[in-house]
Amino acid sequence: MIDTGESWNALLLALGFLLLLEGLLPFLSPQSWRALFAQAAKLTDGQLRFLGLTALVVGCAILLTAFD
Repeated sequence: MIDTGESWNALLLALGFLLLLEGLLPFLSPQSWRALFAQAAKLTDGQLRFLGLTALVVGCAILLTAFD
């Protein structure tokens, strides 16, 4: 059984890494970040859903392999 305190530490660590990675592109290249979002705004709902589903599946696979 996983300790609750340990679980919260792992969750906060993961959130910290997520924010670090999410902040890199706008910090290093704001123009590229704007261009990326302009392109994303042009995608259809189906394309965005597919990207979201792909991210969910990859994220779940990473978590399953990391905690296996």
